[in-house]
Amino acid sequence: MDTQLAARDQVEDMKKQKQPQKKTGRAESGSGRAKAEARAAAEVGGPVERSVSSEVGKAGAARLRLQAGLRSPAFRIAFAFFLGGVSIVAASLAIPHEFAFFELGYLFTLSIYDLVLAMLGLSVAIGLAERRSEVLSITLAFLGIIAPMLLFFDPIFSAILQSPLGHELFLIAPIAVMLSGVVLWLPARIRRVVAPVAAAVVGFSFSLFIGLDDFGIGIKEFAFSAVLGALWILLVPGLMLRPFQGGWLVIPARIIGSWLMVIAVIVTVSLYVPLTPDAPPLPDPSLPDGGLALDAPALPPLDPGVEEGLVPAPDDFGTAPDGGSIPGPVLGDNPLLGGRGATEP
Repeated sequence: MDTQLAARDQVEDMKKQKQPQKKTGRAESGSGRAKAEARAAAEVGGPVERSVSSEVGKAGAARLRLQAGLRSPAFRIAFAFFLGGVSIVAASLAIPHEFAFFELGYLFTLSIYDLVLAMLGLSVAIGLAERRSEVLSITLAFLGIIAPMLLFFDPIFSAILQSPLGHELFLIAPIAVMLSGVVLWLPARIRRVVAPVAAAVVGFSFSLFIGLDDFGIGIKEFAFSAVLGALWILLVPGLMLRPFQGGWLVIPARIIGSWLMVIAVIVTVSLYVPLTPDAPPLPDPSLPDGGLALDAPALPPLDPGVEEGLVPAPDDFGTAPDGGSIPGPVLGDNPLLGGRGATEP
């Protein structure tokens, strides 16, 4: 009996020991399932969180890049030149006074709209330039054509007129606008070579405008101020863009280049459209009355009495005399002028 009771107690002890082991196993399995679900949720939400964080990181980086560009000394100096130029032009136009030759120079530059657009296109190319040497090459190509043209304009222009180019000089400005637009569409390695060529064409066209405007007088203040205004248009906007270089500038540059090419085509077509003559056509001798109309501007004015119906028109009215000259109205019978008809009832 004692042995049976002892065996029974051992069996019960073993059962009690097994039950907690089963509970702990279930708890461990439950915790493992929770960990697996949490891991799966983390794997599903991970890419979304990473993409959101990457977008936030890109926006923050762009904002920091913009702030750094605005605070850079290069942008501040270029922006100061921009405000200075705008202030000078605004003061010249707002204050009533007699313009000096220096003022007329940069105002003349701003009046050449097609070349101003071409210079702005080259300025965007300066903003896209990856090296300072590219900026220097564009500037030197622009000034390298203008300087000899203005210093020796008369012999150079006479030689151009005698060459085949003399008959097509009116196409120089549209070609300059077209080239400045094409430059903005080219890859960086090709733009590095073509941009100075476009700058030389723009400078050549601009020097023709300056040289022909002063009629060979050679006013130094006028020419110097005009070239300074052109350099301001060419360099300042591009130098303001350079601190913000990046991929975002490529698409706007191509849009501007497309506009410039379209404007060049429109200007070229307008040069070939014939203008409507303002003068009246010449009389045709084969028509009745020699093609002269009674309301033609060449005829003398009608008698006011005939116009008002107070005096009857003569029998030969509307017929040109044999001598070819039309006599003036007889004012003696005009009641409006105190003639004999004024006393008649």
